[in-house]
Amino acid sequence: MTKQKFKSNTLPSLVMIGPVVLWLAFFIVIPLLYVAVMSFCGIDEQYNIVFRFTADNYKRLFNANYVQIYAQSLTIAALTTIICIVLAYPFSFFIARTLSKKKAILYMLVIIPFWTNSLIRIYGWRTFLGTNGWLNNRLLDFGLISSPIDFLFKPSATVLGMVYSLFPYMVLPLYTAIEKLDKSLLEASADLGAKGVSTFFRIILPLTASGIFSGSIMVFIPSLGYFFVSDILGGGNSDIIGNLIERQFQSGNNWPLGAALSMVLIIITLLLVKLYQKCGGDMESLGV
Repeated sequence: MTKQKFKSNTLPSLVMIGPVVLWLAFFIVIPLLYVAVMSFCGIDEQYNIVFRFTADNYKRLFNANYVQIYAQSLTIAALTTIICIVLAYPFSFFIARTLSKKKAILYMLVIIPFWTNSLIRIYGWRTFLGTNGWLNNRLLDFGLISSPIDFLFKPSATVLGMVYSLFPYMVLPLYTAIEKLDKSLLEASADLGAKGVSTFFRIILPLTASGIFSGSIMVFIPSLGYFFVSDILGGGNSDIIGNLIERQFQSGNNWPLGAALSMVLIIITLLLVKLYQKCGGDMESLGV
């Protein structure tokens, strides 16, 4: 009887779930464990990894220069998230409330950037904003400036690149949340004499808060690690945590320190995901 139950219940589940569990173990769990172990290792004079326990890598994370980059990373990520919300919310609302065939076209415009490598698109912005780029040439042609403006290699250029790269990640969850809005609630609000601004802040915004929060997580976390955006548009003048990690694994050749920095980024990600789950649960309990 036990064998029969195993064959009828347990075995099919193992066949279905087993490959997924093995995939997660080999490509996620084991690499993360390796990074965690490496973060407590050291290096010798030839920059070879020495597998001996040490907490020096984590002590070095409190270096004043690193702390400055952490603060700069959080500032860039916060600005990117806020700008994405401001730009994506009306755009998502317009798409969700469009009833014609244009709705599919507008939605495709959001997805199309995913078809092109983000690195190529960021290089396009570098060409566009360069001193000999299209923007400066047009401003000179119209006599709006007397000499080319250096738009690149500034934190503002990095934020622009982040917003451009991560904008779709804000639109998609917002679109989903706004699409679920019950139109009868908006009609009831209008019938009760509420104006547009009042309806937005009292009904629409609370009911779409889950989309705002999930979109913020999807934008904020990558903003901390998109080192190529900072390298190409910021020119090393607006480093983020991702730049620190990349340099330790490449030019610095200090993999244990890079692993420790990676663990910090992973912990930040897990904390934000946990916060999202907690707030998401609260929103669901409130009917949002």
